[in-house]
This record gives sequence, structure tokens and C-alpha cells, in this order.
Amino acid sequence: MTTLFTILFDGVAYGMLLFVLACGLAVTLGLMNFVNLAHGAFAMTGGYVCAVLVNQSGWPFFAALPLAFVASAVIGIVLERALYRHLYTRSHLDQVLFSVGLVFMSVAAVDYIMGSSRIFIKLPAALEGQFDFFGVGIGRYRLMIVVICGLLTVALQLILARTRFGSRLRAAVDDPRAASGLGINVPQVFAFTFAFGCGLAGLGGALSAEILGLDPYFPLKFMIYFLIVVTVGGSSSITGPFLASLLLGIGDVAGKYYVPKMGPFVIYTMMIVILIWRPNGLFGRTAAR
Repeated sequence: MTTLFTILFDGVAYGMLLFVLACGLAVTLGLMNFVNLAHGAFAMTGGYVCAVLVNQSGWPFFAALPLAFVASAVIGIVLERALYRHLYTRSHLDQVLFSVGLVFMSVAAVDYIMGSSRIFIKLPAALEGQFDFFGVGIGRYRLMIVVICGLLTVALQLILARTRFGSRLRAAVDDPRAASGLGINVPQVFAFTFAFGCGLAGLGGALSAEILGLDPYFPLKFMIYFLIVVTVGGSSSITGPFLASLLLGIGDVAGKYYVPKMGPFVIYTMMIVILIWRPNGLFGRTAAR
């Protein structure tokens, strides 16, 4: 039972991390109907910004996290204004080809600037190690991830469901012309939403660097995980990807523990079974483009 609870806790922490990394993609794909496969590049940006600030400049870890969010959000809004906004009305194939091209450009740029070595972020002593809770080993850093990601999830759900901005975003997505007629600045709403999603990706990249590691190929290695979370959960809400990330995180950790030789395939098997059962995802619905 102790091992089971340890796997469950590690799986929840991993799933929470996957959600923060992928929720920006859930926002742009589900709410904006834009396929941004370069989402992992913004996560990598946040991770490297945090690593440079902490490892080289001596910044406190918790002070570097907001900078990782801001840096990714700023880069996101610049690219959105300069490039992405011209593709909102284009086909999904055009969006995929464009964003995949950005991924390879970012990989080459980071490899040239930072090198190809895998790096980790120096954690404060308070976040290192673990403690026992009724015989269950609880990693301090993973506990922090659960708390931070849980708060972010609640805040994101409230912003999208209970605020004026959330209603404006839904109106802009459902009918941009009607929303503009009602006085909603649709390009501004899209730009802010895109930047916010990129910022969340950057924050997730900073938080994940210690667990997943960080190298120039980060966007390529974890792109499939982001897509699996959004696809399994359904792109029409935030609740779906959140529950999907928890389910897949627990399944992935349990698979790698109980069947290490087949562990990496467990998450793909779960995806196939769920999509056969619910082709539009756990909380998805058929949407017209």
C-alpha cells in the first residue's frame, strides 16, 4: 500500500505538471481553434530563462519563476502580432506546418546559443529531498508542484468561466464578426489569450526542468505528450485536459514502475482505448470550423 500511494502521489504531481505545460495548448486549440505545435518551444524558453537566472545569475528560484512566465508571454505576444495572427483564418494544415517550422528553428537557435547538454535547475535546500507521511515518501519539490499547479488550475477555470474576459473570449471565438459589432476588440483578446497561454507554457517549462530535464530538443520530445493531454481530455474545456493529465500521469508513472520494459507504451495504450470509447475526448464535443 505504501508503494501504491507513493506511485499515486508521484503520478498526480507528474499529471499536474503535464497540465500546466499543456493547458496553454488547450486554450489556443480549444478556445481559439488554432493548432500551435510550437507550444513546447515557449515551455523551453521559460525553462532556459529560469535556468540562466538561477544557475548563472544567482536569482532565487521563486523569483525566477515569474520571469519565466513573463519572458515566454512577451515572446508569445511579439510572435502573435508579427506572425501568428495572419494564420488564424488559414487551414489547420497551414498552422501545423508553420508551427512545426518554428519548433525546428527554436531547437537550432537554442542548440547554438546554449549548447546541446542537458541541464537542470538548482533548487533551494527547502525543496530538496522528501519526508515521510504515514510511511509514504513525499518529495518536497513534487508537493510544491501539486500546490502551485492546483492553484493555477482553479484560477484558470475561474478566469475563463466567471470573468468578463472569459465571456469576451468565448464570444470572439464563437462569432468574431458579431463580437466586433458588440464592441469587443477581437484581435486584442486573441493576442492576450495567446500570450497568457505562452506564459503558462514558460512557467511549466521552468517547473518541469528539474524533473524532465532541459535541452534544445525539449519541444520535440514532449510535443506528443501535450497533444495527448488535449486530445484525450477534449479541447472544448479546461476540465477535460486537467482530468486527462492526472489520469495519464498516474498511468505513466505506474506503468514505468510495474512494467518498466513497456512503461512508455502505457500512456499510448490509454490514449487509444479512451479515444475508441470517446472519439472527441473525455469532455470533448464536435465543433464546426
